[in-house]
Amino acid sequence: MLEKLNLYPHKPILGTAVSKLFFLQNSLRLFILKGMGVEIKYDCEIAANVTVNLGFSNGKRGQIQIDSRAQISQGVILNCWGGNITLRENVFLGPYTVIYGHGGVIVGNDTLISMHCRILSSDHTIPDIDTRIRSQPDILLPTKIGEDVWLGAGVTVLGGVTIGDGCVVGAGAVVTKNLPPYSVAVGVPTKVVRTRI
Repeated sequence: MLEKLNLYPHKPILGTAVSKLFFLQNSLRLFILKGMGVEIKYDCEIAANVTVNLGFSNGKRGQIQIDSRAQISQGVILNCWGGNITLRENVFLGPYTVIYGHGGVIVGNDTLISMHCRILSSDHTIPDIDTRIRSQPDILLPTKIGEDVWLGAGVTVLGGVTIGDGCVVGAGAVVTKNLPPYSVAVGVPTKVVRTRI
């Protein structure tokens, strides 16, 4: 008898309302990003509190390109500083990930970047002690993350690094040098502990 009773008749209605609300919020975020000059596909998912800054460098405006089915979680920061950031298809950026695109960052298809990761594409000049570090220009160092890569929680990728296709980088690691395709790397700085092939 109880199996036939619908004790929660509002559930389908509530689910539909939540889905419509999510769709409207996501559409608004996509519209705002497009209005800011971000090249983004309409099938991407953008969470709340995402910060995007294109910036200018040498009179040139920064560029962000986000391809189909990318998912960007809450609190993500994409800051070009006049450079560029490219997220290929089906990229996932976990909560509070930060990407600085000074020197250019490319993230390949189907890559999973966990929460609190940091991806850089520049470094500071280190002058003599009579010159303030803050007054020196950035050294632009393009960074490339291949396809089907998994960066664990809290990974830092320094400027100028290339992470090959299919790599897995353990949580908390700091990637200071290139990683060959299909490497599994851990530590500070990272060391390759095995390959996936």
